[in-house]
Amino acid sequence: MIYLDYSANTPVAPEVLERFVQIEQEFMGNPNSTHRVGRVAQEEMAKVTESIAQVLKVNPAEIIYTSGASEANNLAIKGIARSSRHMGKHIISTPLEHSSVSGCLTALQEQGYEIDLLGLEKDGTVNLKELKELLRKDTILVAICSVDSELGCIQPISQIIEILKAYPNCRLHVDATQSIGKTEVSFQGIDTMSFTGHKFYGLNGCGVLLKQKNLVIEPLIHGGASTTIYRSGTPTLGLAAATETALKITLEEQNSREKVVQGLNEKLRKALTAYPVVRINSPESAVPHILNLSVYGVKGTVFQRALDEKGICVSVKSACSADGQPSRPVFAVSQDRKNALSSWRISLSHLTTEEEIQEFLRIFDECYKELVR
Repeated sequence: MIYLDYSANTPVAPEVLERFVQIEQEFMGNPNSTHRVGRVAQEEMAKVTESIAQVLKVNPAEIIYTSGASEANNLAIKGIARSSRHMGKHIISTPLEHSSVSGCLTALQEQGYEIDLLGLEKDGTVNLKELKELLRKDTILVAICSVDSELGCIQPISQIIEILKAYPNCRLHVDATQSIGKTEVSFQGIDTMSFTGHKFYGLNGCGVLLKQKNLVIEPLIHGGASTTIYRSGTPTLGLAAATETALKITLEEQNSREKVVQGLNEKLRKALTAYPVVRINSPESAVPHILNLSVYGVKGTVFQRALDEKGICVSVKSACSADGQPSRPVFAVSQDRKNALSSWRISLSHLTTEEEIQEFLRIFDECYKELVR
C-alpha cells in the first residue's frame, strides 16, 4: 500500500503519541477541579498553552482548544457573524474553502446573511481588485484559507490584511489547516485563525482557534467550565500536550521536510505532464505537498478507484467534501466543468519515499492505459 493522502490525515509521530500517553497517565485530574489533583492538571494545561503561544508568537489567552479545525472554523465564522450582526450581514469568502467554512456560510445565508465569493486569478490566488470592489461598510467578515486543500494555492494574506485596515468593522478569519509545517504562518493582523494537529503528525480530536484577545464572539457551546468562556467542555490535557509536541517538531523540521517534498513534487510533475491528456491543476507557486491533476475524459472518482484497487491511496477533493460533484476550486481556476470532474489530488510528505513515487508512476501508467480511450 502506498499512501499519498497526507493532506487528509497524517500518521501520528512516535514522540507525539508517547507524550499523550505520558500526560494521560500522569495527570488524572480534571483541570477544572479545585482540589489538589485538579490544580496540578490545570497548572500543566497552562504550561502547555504557554508553550504553544511562544511557538506561534501569540498570547496564551488567544488560544481556544476545539475538537478539530471544522469546529474551530464554525466557532470563528458563526461567532463573528452573530456578535457583529448589528453592524451588518455581508460576508466575503472564496470558492476554495473547506466544507466546514462553505457549510457555515450556507447556513448563515439561510439566516439572512449575504455571501459573496471572490474570483480567482490563474494561479489560484484571490482577485484583490475584486475584494476592494466587494468590501462595504456592512461587510463584517472575510473568510479565507491561507493554503487550500485541493490545489495548494498560497493566498496573499498580508495584502488582504492591508486592504481590510480601511474597514474597521470587518474581521478576517484565516483557515490555516493546510499551512502549518508547509509555509510561513503568522497571526499578526488576523482576527481568528484555525488549525488542527492531525494534519502535521499529531493526534485526531484536537483543533485550535486563535482569537485576538479583545475580540468578542458568540460561543457555539454553552454551559460548563473550560479554559475559556468561548468553548465549554472539560479541557483535554493529553490532546493539548500532544498538539504542542507535534507543532514544535513540525516547525523545527519544516525547511528540511520541504526540501524532500519539493524534490518529489518535481519528479511527479515532470513524469505526469508527459501524458497527452494529463493536466496539472496546482500552480507552480502552490505548496509542494499538494499536487492536483486531471486525466481528461476520466472522472476523478473512477481513476481514484482504479489506483485504490492497485494499492495507491489518493483523494478526490478534500476528505470532507460531497461525493459526485466537480471540485469547486479546480472549476473556479480552470472554468472547465469536465476538468473539475476529472480532478484528483496527490498529497505528499517527507515520509514519502523515492521508491513509492516510482511505484506510483508505474501503476499510474497501467491505469492510464486501461482508462484513457
